[in-house]
Amino acid sequence: MRFLLRLLLPALTWAATGLALAASPLVTPAQLKALSEGGARIIDIREGPAYALQHVPGAVSAPYGLWRATGKNPGLPPTLPEMTALVQELGLTADTPVVVVYTGIDATDFGGAARVYWTLKSLGVRQLAILNGGLTAWKAAGQPVSDQAAVAPRSHWQPRFNPQWLATREQVRASLDQTGVLRVDARPAPYYQGRIATDLAHARGTLPGAVNLDSENLFELGSAALMDTMALEDEADKLKAAPDEPIITFCNAGHWSATDWFVLSELLGRPDVRMYAGSIIDWSSAPAPCPWTTSPAAGSSCATPR
Repeated sequence: MRFLLRLLLPALTWAATGLALAASPLVTPAQLKALSEGGARIIDIREGPAYALQHVPGAVSAPYGLWRATGKNPGLPPTLPEMTALVQELGLTADTPVVVVYTGIDATDFGGAARVYWTLKSLGVRQLAILNGGLTAWKAAGQPVSDQAAVAPRSHWQPRFNPQWLATREQVRASLDQTGVLRVDARPAPYYQGRIATDLAHARGTLPGAVNLDSENLFELGSAALMDTMALEDEADKLKAAPDEPIITFCNAGHWSATDWFVLSELLGRPDVRMYAGSIIDWSSAPAPCPWTTSPAAGSSCATPR
């Protein structure tokens, strides 16, 4: 019964606004077509030249880079004034139904859509979905594309950032001393095992006690579309997390971890899932060195950030 309620809750939310076709925060091309005709705002997060060439008719352009901080750590959210200017330019309010569209190349590509979804939810947008499979799925379904840029009427919305789904460095550090908080590393295994590191990180390895759920494992093989709910449940079960156990997802810079957050929180309905947006780049650049695990399978061997 609880499982069915988790599936039905998003549908009830959209149904309250007359957009009952979205049975999940993940929609099909056919559902997106109906939602667009019903007034949903479609946000295309691909780069400008790709958008100019072709996009879902009526979609507005907001390249992924606009949703990330500038500076040394792109994983951090932009400032609230920057995010406010962006959502106003897109004509958004808290009540605007929004569907995020990405290219649809691979699992990493989906991470951008999940990160934008996370940002908009944190800002207070109440009705959100992602087009599963992105523009690739849209075209494969025989839906039309356009090269005519769309512009939304500017809004005057003043959002507030809700930190409910955000984990800060301080909160992650505090979680190391808490029982019953699961830290989930969304990176591919070589990063988790400390065999390789992103250029912006100052150390290799993962957070102490973290378990690995590579975000790519959540997708259909060779696809940018997420697996069905039962398959996602099977992957999540490998975490061996209690039903109400708090979870913190992280990666290198809040991208792959956005996918893990989206699946665990939005699709599977786990009640307390946060994303450490700054992730490993933030953790490894802390003024006071943070603990590391360099060999997760071997226990708690730690390394000093270089």
